[in-house]
Amino acid sequence: MPKKILVCDDERHIVRLIQVNLERNGYTVVTAFDGKEGLEKVKSEKPDMCVLDVMMPYMDGFEVLKSIRREPETESLPVIMLTAKAQDKDVFEGYHYGADMYLTKPFNPMELVTFVKRIMDGNDGGSGGSKRIEL
Repeated sequence: MPKKILVCDDERHIVRLIQVNLERNGYTVVTAFDGKEGLEKVKSEKPDMCVLDVMMPYMDGFEVLKSIRREPETESLPVIMLTAKAQDKDVFEGYHYGADMYLTKPFNPMELVTFVKRIMDGNDGGSGGSKRIEL
């Protein structure tokens, strides 16, 4: 059974680009176009991984990530942040809240696919995930 990945970004062309590349590599893709919808789909679709933008309407990606990490059933869900927010403080914030990977836009779609595969393989099909950095 193919692994299911939720792609959550308010830029539809980015979602489509990621979706096409992941599907070509054998993944099932579910999409969301704002943070609130993304969090709802995490609960309803139960993906094996989430690719998450930061700057989105209704709820930003950091808030979505914090919500994912707070819930026992999703706390170990692998999350890749994919965002234009590239300052050191943004990257640190992403890892602080528990992102498994933090990639910045513009990005190479095949690099993203490589990281997805690496995390999925390393987590035995998505049963792992990083934990928050405690300060």
